[in-house]
Amino acid sequence: MTRYGTLRSWAQLLKFLGVLLVIAALFGTIATAIDVDGFWKTLGVIFIGIPVAIFLATLPIALGQLMTAVADVGDTVNPR
Repeated sequence: MTRYGTLRSWAQLLKFLGVLLVIAALFGTIATAIDVDGFWKTLGVIFIGIPVAIFLATLPIALGQLMTAVADVGDTVNPR
């Protein structure tokens, strides 16, 4: 039995939230690319907006992985 169950639960929640945010960022930037006027603005949204939005949306996934790693280290260092 692990003593880090709460930490693992929050990590799973953050990973799930991160996946939802990536999907929302993808749909939002595609909608923005369709909505803008002009070829260069559309290319700007595609080549600048999508990578930035996806990067920011993946931060909860990275935090969830960090929390899982901390729980793994805690279980390894303090076995019970």
